[in-house]
Amino acid sequence: MIIVPILLGCIAGCVVNYLADVLPVTRRFSQPTCPECDAIFSWRDYFSLRPCQNGHSRKTRLWIVLVVMPAVSITTWMNPPLKIGYLLGIILLTYFGTVFVIDMEQRLILHPTSIFGVVLGLIVGTVSHGVKATLLGGLGGLLIMLGFYYFGVLFARIRTKRMLALGQETDDEEALGAGDVILATILGLMLGWPLIWFGLLLGILLGGFFSLMLILWLVVTRKYGKNALMLFIPYGPYFIMSAFLIIFFSKFVQMMLPG
Repeated sequence: MIIVPILLGCIAGCVVNYLADVLPVTRRFSQPTCPECDAIFSWRDYFSLRPCQNGHSRKTRLWIVLVVMPAVSITTWMNPPLKIGYLLGIILLTYFGTVFVIDMEQRLILHPTSIFGVVLGLIVGTVSHGVKATLLGGLGGLLIMLGFYYFGVLFARIRTKRMLALGQETDDEEALGAGDVILATILGLMLGWPLIWFGLLLGILLGGFFSLMLILWLVVTRKYGKNALMLFIPYGPYFIMSAFLIIFFSKFVQMMLPG
């Protein structure tokens, strides 16, 4: 029976790669193109993992996803998350993987994934903890992240002034975007109230940890300069990682939480 989660994991990996390739470009289901030369892939060449017609090799991310998704599918098959089970779990993993990859590569949380996420969040939340906790979790995620969003707007203004003082060109970078607010609302639906506050806190801690690792790497490689603290990281992937840990390793999370 291990063939079933392997097969479904491979299908999920192909879906994640496809959506991550086409949604940032067209915002809809469309024929994928080569990111190097914009050559259109035939469906056969794309899903058989061949290079484009001009010989450009495929992204390293494609191979990573095709290894990770079957692995987490097998893990979920052997230890399905409480209440939602394996089938809903693999759909949730596919959604998480798509949002994670797009935000890491493009720093975007797209409307198509957000719309689907709201529907999926309502289903996962209702099955897991009922309608009331689901709606309260979504509202909690929205309000909490709105507070962080406006704090990020203030930080971005300070950053812009600092860049102008250093004689640098300004950009439109944001500490947190509106997409992060929507994502927090979706994860609130999935986690419910009061668990959403822990999910957001864990996501922030994960983002802080990896930011610290980035700074240490810059110091070790002697690339750390006066502009290093001006770097922004996407926080969406860390919120996704947090929700993944809570939903798929809920027994461990319950041991961590008081009461």
